[in-house]
Amino acid sequence: MNPLKTTKKFVLPESEMPRQWYNVLPDLPTPLQPLLHPGTRQPIGAKELESIFAPGLAAQEFSTERWIDIPDEVLTLYKIYRPTPLVRASGLEKALDTPAKIYFKNESVSPVGSHKLNSALPQAYYSKIAGIKHLTTETGAGQWGSAIAIAAKHFGLDIEVFMVKISYEQKPYRKIIMQTYGGKVTPSPSDTTKAGRKFLKDYPNTNGTLGMAISEAIERAVTNPDTRYTLGSVLNFVMLHQTIIGLEAEKQLEIAGDYPDILIGCFGGGSNFGGIMLPFLRHQLNGGKKIDFVAAEPASCPKLTKGEFRHDFGDTAQLTPLIPMYTLGTDFQPAAIHAGGLRYHGAGAIVSQLYKDGIVRAVDIEQLDSFKAGILFSKTEGIIPAPESCHAISAVIAEALKAKEEGKEKTILFNLSGHGLVDLAAYEKYLAGELR
Repeated sequence: MNPLKTTKKFVLPESEMPRQWYNVLPDLPTPLQPLLHPGTRQPIGAKELESIFAPGLAAQEFSTERWIDIPDEVLTLYKIYRPTPLVRASGLEKALDTPAKIYFKNESVSPVGSHKLNSALPQAYYSKIAGIKHLTTETGAGQWGSAIAIAAKHFGLDIEVFMVKISYEQKPYRKIIMQTYGGKVTPSPSDTTKAGRKFLKDYPNTNGTLGMAISEAIERAVTNPDTRYTLGSVLNFVMLHQTIIGLEAEKQLEIAGDYPDILIGCFGGGSNFGGIMLPFLRHQLNGGKKIDFVAAEPASCPKLTKGEFRHDFGDTAQLTPLIPMYTLGTDFQPAAIHAGGLRYHGAGAIVSQLYKDGIVRAVDIEQLDSFKAGILFSKTEGIIPAPESCHAISAVIAEALKAKEEGKEKTILFNLSGHGLVDLAAYEKYLAGELR
């Protein structure tokens, strides 16, 4: 039997698409420690963040409202690609000969091929209504840069993207996508900012990091009028926007007559993992079924499994507020893996606190193991996953095989955060045995 013919898809009608985002902050068992000012090390609030972000986003970072309305302008653009399908990975189940049922939320169907557009659109919208003209950002693998580039274009804003140097070189098509949308793309570290010039002097052979790229983007934002910074992960308001993934998945699993025992997402800063996980967590916190939440991070950048929980800067030049997070340190320079979106030194505050409280757990995945999993998924489900998503798939396979060994039926849900159609150079190296 052709495994591609056994896959089942659960699609929500547009009328069932969530009209609100879920904010987990009021429900957290342990309140988050405050953000600290980079100079005074004193707690800060929304007003202090407005020098970096649009006011609406700064307010959402600290909001205690459990449900926040999605603006109509954002909903209209969401409807281009949402609701995204929930798919039963029957082909993968068959290949693994597992009693586990495996579902994935397919965020690769968005116009930019990943979940990142879910936050890019509201970030551009809130910037537009605040009178902001220009946006800056960083990007690792390019998924976020692509998303904010088209979102900025939708709302008539200019965007400059500082792309981590190694990804700029490894992933030329991501750069072309951003430029096609009208974005300006600068490899980071660059000689166009004070921070970038310092990095080039201090680390002349660096591949670049997300922390360096963030520093350059923030410097550009705070030194130019009508300019604000945007980012694709880590902060609370990004997790908020991404909860549309899990809210849709809840309804789709109801259609399927199922509920997850295990929920898995790849993990860089936390956006796609938090996006699918937090809506299910709210039921657990209210006495519902306990779920095994698993964050799959790269072994070369293991901030949860090997990092330390403390306040740390979000960027290398120490321009951002200090975030309570699991971190490897702002000067940590990970190996040049192809999952560029996961090469970040720290974890977002929400997931960090949940990990500290033992509510979520983490596994670290080697690069070769992740691509091996991605190849199997491609053969059985017909979708070539992004290198980032391959980490989640590797963790899914491990759990499915464990269920087989134990002879237990389990339901596994994971987030396919994006496709790998512009990452084929990495697959080519893997297939040729040239990938480390």
